[in-house]
Amino acid sequence: MAGTMGAARGRGGTISAINVTPLVDVVLVLLIILMVASTYIVAQTLKVTLPRSKSTDGTADKPQTVAILKDGSLRWNDQPVTEPQLVTDLAAAVKADPEVNVVVSADESVKHGRVVHIIDVAKQQGVTKFAINVMAGAGE
Repeated sequence: MAGTMGAARGRGGTISAINVTPLVDVVLVLLIILMVASTYIVAQTLKVTLPRSKSTDGTADKPQTVAILKDGSLRWNDQPVTEPQLVTDLAAAVKADPEVNVVVSADESVKHGRVVHIIDVAKQQGVTKFAINVMAGAGE
């Protein structure tokens, strides 16, 4: 039924309501296409091979990200930075939101000490909520 009839029933009545079901269907399909496309685009931007883990604690809400690439270089929210710039950016993020979540993504070939050092730098700037990013799947 394309619409519902108002108070007047019969052939001469006007349609007083619009059927929104097709609109909702189209919007949901577009949303699914956007979600699939965006995960593909994000997955291709960072060249970090994350270590695998059998368990995970879920995802953080609106996290700030620090990525440690295979060559040891740093990225803050997908932008290349040096360590002094990272310190400044972390301090600014904590000043803007004291409850900021920082997610550290490190390539599996990066030494453990480097990851611990970056977490320590984040703690020194006042970050209290952080996580280490892993790829879901079978651990070694």
